[in-house]
Amino acid sequence: MTCRKPSLISRTLAALLFTVFASTSFAEPLRVALSPDYMPLAFMLNGELRGIEVDNAREVGSILGRPVQFVQMSSTDYIDALNSGKVDVVMGGYSITPERAAQVDFARSFMQIGQMAIILADRAGQFAYPRALFQKGVKFAVEPGTTGQAYVQENYPLAEMRLYNSPDEAFAALREQQVDVYVHDAPTSWNLASSRDNSDLLSLYRPLTREELAWAVKKGNTTLLQQLNDALSELEANGRLTAIQNYYIPVTVQVR
Repeated sequence: MTCRKPSLISRTLAALLFTVFASTSFAEPLRVALSPDYMPLAFMLNGELRGIEVDNAREVGSILGRPVQFVQMSSTDYIDALNSGKVDVVMGGYSITPERAAQVDFARSFMQIGQMAIILADRAGQFAYPRALFQKGVKFAVEPGTTGQAYVQENYPLAEMRLYNSPDEAFAALREQQVDVYVHDAPTSWNLASSRDNSDLLSLYRPLTREELAWAVKKGNTTLLQQLNDALSELEANGRLTAIQNYYIPVTVQVR
């Protein structure tokens, strides 16, 4: 019985596979901050993290050759987590604002969104017309520290504003008529289009603002910032960014 020696090609292939495996196994994890209560960007389904930003993070990690470690937290903790070194990047549906840009560095925007108003469907006759939200006494639900809160404070001085920490809490307040309108990012409205559990709610689908979502890193982390921008360019070029968004967003809404 003869034993053949491995060919040069097989030895080379084995060495290449070992190198790839070793580089990904021992690379520093990319610690990604997100808040898993923001469908369809990041959410839990049957105990598993899902969403646009979750898939984006995994694609970026693959491009950078780094395993992805998700760190779940409230969006109000993103900046502190970056500055303290707890995480490397925020990929949690983060809107670019001047206040945030003064504290963190943003990569290029990967998605354009806007704030939208959500109401009870059976109250559409009361709130669906354009000027309805400016009525005195309208009660708004917003999430603290968000661009939705800033928008309501600036544009509806006669309104009463109540704070809720998640869309589910705000939805419950709408159903109990503790509030009249919930103002939140467009992805929350997009998700209503395919949610049987929330079929009693209605998005007005008129963008109230124009915003850009982007990934954020600690101020001055230019190396990682460039890597994220390069990875984004690759995901745009190969179509993966669009494919991920189309998978999770069942409706097309243009922000104008």
